[in-house]
Amino acid sequence: MQNIYTDLAMEVAEGLGDEHLAGIEMDTVQQGNVKVTTIHVVDEQGEKILGKPMGSYITIESPSIKENDFLAHEEIMGILVRQLALLRDGLGIDEDAAVLVIGLGNKDVTPDALGPQVVSKVLVTRHIMEALPDELSSGLRPIAALAPGVMGMTGIETAEVVKGLVNNVRPQLVIAIDALAARSINRINQTIQMTDTGISPGAGVGNRRAALDKETLGVPVIAIGVPTVVDAATFVNDALDIFLAQMAEETPQHLRDGAEFFRMLNQLEERDKHAVIRNSLEPSAGNMFVTPKEIGEVVKWLAGIIANGINIAMHKSIDMDDINRFMY
Repeated sequence: MQNIYTDLAMEVAEGLGDEHLAGIEMDTVQQGNVKVTTIHVVDEQGEKILGKPMGSYITIESPSIKENDFLAHEEIMGILVRQLALLRDGLGIDEDAAVLVIGLGNKDVTPDALGPQVVSKVLVTRHIMEALPDELSSGLRPIAALAPGVMGMTGIETAEVVKGLVNNVRPQLVIAIDALAARSINRINQTIQMTDTGISPGAGVGNRRAALDKETLGVPVIAIGVPTVVDAATFVNDALDIFLAQMAEETPQHLRDGAEFFRMLNQLEERDKHAVIRNSLEPSAGNMFVTPKEIGEVVKWLAGIIANGINIAMHKSIDMDDINRFMY
């Protein structure tokens, strides 16, 4: 949908409708209260329609992600591990190959701090592999991790930093973690997207930076992200839809039918309604994005889920018992 910010491939596909999904394969599986949606963009036509590169996009959704529920987080972590392993194996990554984890974002801005917080919880081993005994090193792979900051603080394009690291560390795979933007308020802090196509930092909020992908870095890039913000116009639009639905249920029929206000709103197409709201907000609110007040705690939980999902998926000797005992 035009002029609506989102980083989620699933939301773009939903806005297209089934008749416009040529070149795109989409499958959804419900596992308890966790929904996993997989989208494969299989050719150039699908790439053009979705506006995203050919590859796989896996979305994990659950309201439990944003709740302080250890058992639910453990279940979600297990699903993330399996899906991440599928992406890793699909790229043909050797089990002992080096991996570079990059935490994108600004550690001092809470909704944008997911990447740096994940990096702080990743089990880094590249610097100790040679010192480990064989019985330990055989179950681990060399992993390095860095949160390079944002260009506004460093004056350096993130892609330039990562390219330099790739040239020196020589990983076979880069995993990039970033905070995303969503189209729906119902997906904020309860959705995890993974893709093997890389990432363009800031794209979802209209601040696109140089891409991190195989073309720019020379190695495959798996991107993992969580929507932590939604733009103000989308928030107002969704709130208005909820309000209208409630009014439709509670207002007597003769008042609904005769109210010009309700007729006008109900006749507006979604795109037009969103444009009216955006134009109304811009003079006073500008290009504003909003986030829930509990974002600080939720980002900590999300960082734990994603970091330990990476730890288990990338180190074959690390399992959930190790996470529960030492790392979570």
